[in-house]
Amino acid sequence: MRFTFLRILLFISLCWMSFPLQAQYVVQGVVTDSLTREPLPYTSVYLKGTTEGGMTDDKGQFSFKTYRPQAVLVISAIGYNEYTRLIHPAQGIRLTIALSPATYALNEVVVKPKRERYKKKDNPAVEFVRQMIEHRDDYSPKELDFWQRDRYEKMTFAINNFDSVKQQKWLYRKFKFLTDYVDTSAVTGKPVLAVSNRELLATDYYRKSPKSQKQRVHARKQAGVDEMLSQQGMEQAISVTMTDVDIYENNITLFTNKFVSPLSSLGPSFYKYYLMDTITIAGQPCVDLTFVPFNSESFGFTGHLYVTLDSTYFVRRATMNFPQKINLNFVDYMSLEQNFTRGADGTRQLADEHITTEFKLVDNSDGIYAKRDVYYRNYVYEPSADALSAFKKPEKVIEPAEATHRTEAYWDDNRQVEVSKKETSVDKMMAQLRTYPVYYWTEKTLKVLFTGYIPAPKEKEPLFYIGMMNTTISGNTLEGVRLRAGGMTTAWLNPHLFYKGYMAYGFKDHRMKGMAEVEYSFHEKKEYANEFPIHSLKARYTSDVNQYGQHYLYTSQDNVFLSLKRQKDDRIGYQRKAELTYTNEFHSGFSFQLTSRFRQDESSYLIPFLKQDEMATPVKKISNTEFEVKLRYAPNEKFFQTQWNRFPVSLDAPVFSLSHTMAAKGVLGGDYTYQYTEAGFQKRFWFSAFGYTDVILKAGKVWNKVPFPLLIIPNANLSYTIQPESYSLMNAMEFMNDEYASWDVTYYLNGFLFNRVPLLKKLKWREVLSFRGLYGNLSDKNNPIVSNDLFRFPATTSYMGDTPYMEVGVGVENILKVIRLDYVWRLTYRNLPGIDKSGLRISLHMTF
Repeated sequence: MRFTFLRILLFISLCWMSFPLQAQYVVQGVVTDSLTREPLPYTSVYLKGTTEGGMTDDKGQFSFKTYRPQAVLVISAIGYNEYTRLIHPAQGIRLTIALSPATYALNEVVVKPKRERYKKKDNPAVEFVRQMIEHRDDYSPKELDFWQRDRYEKMTFAINNFDSVKQQKWLYRKFKFLTDYVDTSAVTGKPVLAVSNRELLATDYYRKSPKSQKQRVHARKQAGVDEMLSQQGMEQAISVTMTDVDIYENNITLFTNKFVSPLSSLGPSFYKYYLMDTITIAGQPCVDLTFVPFNSESFGFTGHLYVTLDSTYFVRRATMNFPQKINLNFVDYMSLEQNFTRGADGTRQLADEHITTEFKLVDNSDGIYAKRDVYYRNYVYEPSADALSAFKKPEKVIEPAEATHRTEAYWDDNRQVEVSKKETSVDKMMAQLRTYPVYYWTEKTLKVLFTGYIPAPKEKEPLFYIGMMNTTISGNTLEGVRLRAGGMTTAWLNPHLFYKGYMAYGFKDHRMKGMAEVEYSFHEKKEYANEFPIHSLKARYTSDVNQYGQHYLYTSQDNVFLSLKRQKDDRIGYQRKAELTYTNEFHSGFSFQLTSRFRQDESSYLIPFLKQDEMATPVKKISNTEFEVKLRYAPNEKFFQTQWNRFPVSLDAPVFSLSHTMAAKGVLGGDYTYQYTEAGFQKRFWFSAFGYTDVILKAGKVWNKVPFPLLIIPNANLSYTIQPESYSLMNAMEFMNDEYASWDVTYYLNGFLFNRVPLLKKLKWREVLSFRGLYGNLSDKNNPIVSNDLFRFPATTSYMGDTPYMEVGVGVENILKVIRLDYVWRLTYRNLPGIDKSGLRISLHMTF
């Protein structure tokens, strides 16, 4: 009796305990497009007749729990046929569901998504696109003489998926107040914490002839973690990262890359097109034109163009995404939406544009959420007085000083859309964060790492900067260990007058070196002396070493990362220069520079100045008084501004340069008559889906008889790093010329070949081909063997014949997303003593 009771009790207990275990069924899977095979994010997934379910994430994946061992799964999305299926959650099967786009009938031809091979021939969708491409200039605003529009732009960067779990992590646990600033993304539905917010109110102007585009800024503000960086530089960087998009161009620029537009003339050979169902947008019936690249790793889009059915091929709405497998770094997800309206005469008007991006430095992290919204209103097609005055201004962006000091009331009155308080409270959040020492010092350290300078005496609006820090210690054969310390003033000390300098000491030669500079700017500066446009008069004195044959065009000679050399760095002397320079830059991209210079080259035990006579008479130093003119033209150039330099954010703009240096013997102590002319050209050429090529061409000539310190010494790269405009396998002073022509051509294939190899395409590596060369000549008048009153060349110097120096490289970039490796071969002059015939070179190359 008792045993029976215990068995019943045990049975009841097991049944009670097993009930919740049986209830924990998990329904999970992924939803994709049956045509494009791309995941469908934010799609509705639920069990029919219940409230159980949810939405797919940005990768098209879903997961939810249910108590039901059997149910009907329903999946629905706009533009797709609804999917239903009887499922058995108890089986624990991961589901893969492909939604088929709805069909659309055009001219009595029905195009349906099938599994047969895609064909362009006799495909009505392809013919439809070709007609759209042929008519893409119809009703284009660019065909009008003039237009203007009001712009409201909002840009937000946020920590993605900032949910309760993330808030409890050690990194955020200390800052509990952050929960007060958490918002919900209207696109993804995820909780996000804004860390940077930018807003802009402006008027855009366009004139067809002479072609010109201007923007008058009425108000601008920014707040967030990027305050540590140059604001002028950040504006330029963002302008080529998430910029205005024109789907009617052949290529669309995003994230510093070119993507093939669905309406490109190359489109029918790059994309598969499908005509789908009709939907109504703003009361207009539109056909859904779906497109997907033939190769999902290539630089294109998947998406939809909703085209009105009135024979005008007017795109009412465009929605585009990057293919999931695209060979693009750090961008985990991107969606672009544009909506268009028509003017009274049918002119195409962009009403709004929205770009949503999720960035990830590493996989399996939530990363950064970015949202850029732009709204356009009040299109006008007759030039106003404000427009006419704008076109008279030289600058492309006209921004008064008061634009960055608008009140909150001004913003509330002029924003075109409603914004939440949390979106505009980033400045308050940052002020609270900076009251915590751990955050304050972390931000300060990061600022030093990013900029290379330490601000002093205060963090905000510092009077001067100490640095650069990566030049503090270095070394070479002449000086041994070299220590350097320096700094520069800012516009907060004086917006017109700037000072810069450094002191250096070599522990082997026991000699002090240094540089002192004072610059007067005719323009009032906001932060730094080298802000565009420069109009200044600058005096500089330099006394330092001169590393012959190493020009350091893109970095400092004291950069500690270049201290490791593949060859002994023993072609070093001393040099003193006193210069007075006038610089004037124009908004058109043209600039000129006039420099008067006293130059003195001093020999060292490594580089003696020995006359080519029987006694090998030594000369301690030579002096020259020079005058130099430099002309430069770079229309539409964009660059990232730092305290000490400018770095191009895009090489799309052509750069033309021309310079001439002259000196006369006997003028202010000059020892030689000297004339030197140099010209250069640089540009990036895009080949749409086939990558791009950077081309640098230069040529120069010394017109007089001069000793070797005044000759043309090719730029030898003795480090193991990859440096533009330098020769990776040439020794310092290996060649000397008095005339030359050089080329530096690098072709980036963007994974065009690797993306087609099944195993390699998963690595997302990209191919790089390079070809550099120099054709030089040394005339008899500058050859010390012929003219015995010149200085002897170093014993390792050779003479270049009719054959140019050439080297070719084959490389792979995007290794671990940041590393580029090149293997370089020397093609000519391979039999000279002490040279490297080939070698491996490396660089850090972070690109999208």
